[in-house]
Amino acid sequence: MGSAFTRRTFLTASAGLAAGALARAADAAEKQTPEQMLDELIQENQDSTLDSGFDNASRNVKLPKKTLPTLSPSTAQTTEASIANYEAIVAKGGWPEVPAIAEGARVGVKSAAMPALRKRLAIAGDLELNSGDPQVFDSYVDAAVRRFQVRHGLHPDGIVHDTTLRALNAPADVRLQQLKINAQRLKTLTGNLGNRYVVANIPAAQIEAIENSVAVTRHIAVAGKPDRPSPDINSKIIQINFNPFWTVPVSIVRKDLIPKMQAEPDYLTKNHIRIYDAKNNEQPPSQIDWYSTEAVNYKFKQDAGNFNSLGSIRINFPSPHGVYMHDTPAKNLFGEDFRFASSGCMRVQNVRELVYWILQDTPGWSRAEIDEVIQSGERKDAKVAKPVPLYWVYVTAWATPDGVVQFRDDIYNRDGFGAQVNAVKG
Repeated sequence: MGSAFTRRTFLTASAGLAAGALARAADAAEKQTPEQMLDELIQENQDSTLDSGFDNASRNVKLPKKTLPTLSPSTAQTTEASIANYEAIVAKGGWPEVPAIAEGARVGVKSAAMPALRKRLAIAGDLELNSGDPQVFDSYVDAAVRRFQVRHGLHPDGIVHDTTLRALNAPADVRLQQLKINAQRLKTLTGNLGNRYVVANIPAAQIEAIENSVAVTRHIAVAGKPDRPSPDINSKIIQINFNPFWTVPVSIVRKDLIPKMQAEPDYLTKNHIRIYDAKNNEQPPSQIDWYSTEAVNYKFKQDAGNFNSLGSIRINFPSPHGVYMHDTPAKNLFGEDFRFASSGCMRVQNVRELVYWILQDTPGWSRAEIDEVIQSGERKDAKVAKPVPLYWVYVTAWATPDGVVQFRDDIYNRDGFGAQVNAVKG
């Protein structure tokens, strides 16, 4: 899963596992979601002949289930119900601050910071407090840290990175207020969703295809930058573009292309971006004064190809914001904890799997036919036979029906707590 979950990190964090199990898990890691990585790691430990105690550490602690959607009527109810538990935590004084000396802690480390880390994890239900040596980062703590990381949208490598430490030290009363704010949001969002729909949760940078209250597929996403936020959307997916051109929005021409051309005059040529005037005549870049606003009067169009900013697929839906979901050649961003790097659109990991699901009831667009047109490089459009409801939502805290509470950064500061709950910095 990108650089954050490398083979080296995996080997370090999982010392004591059988060598064959390590190799299988490390090789598969780059194709997995954080939840899948954690599930596989736990399964490897449970199958191992080594008595590491990892299976015992996780047996009585619930892990987030991949099939439970973020947006559903039942999630709205369980989020509301979870508030009482956090009120009780706050009433008892919250949880301790984990000392900075815990940063970088991993399996095998012995530290004076461990008791505070253990207590913090135990209060939120990630760890059984009476398990293991209080001073040691053992397999019990490893399992708890990974679960905590999954619940907060971080890569579950079992290491207390600075992002994990910031999430651990978000105050309990702030988490309580997040739950209250988002419980109200969920109530307003889950009225009439339908049986088959797509949800993009912006703060989680995650997309789910939901059918009959089950998240049948889940995708890591890249959402809008804090200064170019992805908007809330209530629409329907009506069309899929295969091997699309990209017409550069005027806002990106102004904010990005003009400065790029000032610094790098051959930027457009290298990136296969053509310039057209009002009569659709192609113009050479040398004809434009890049130190003025003249460029905004032209149309900029990027050729189709594996270099195209939209990749091989664009998912269209009516919106006054002019945004869409799409593939990307910059797939390394999906491996980052901070995935807010677009100008408002959503980039989708494994987007082809999502498109298979969207078009499954559309004649002439079987999996094989979709694969064939992408492979051909030919520009084609598919009209979705049954438009799929689409919701882009802003949910930073929720509890699924299995009782697992999840939190994400308030990336656009809509909750009003800012840095107090933001673990990941761009």
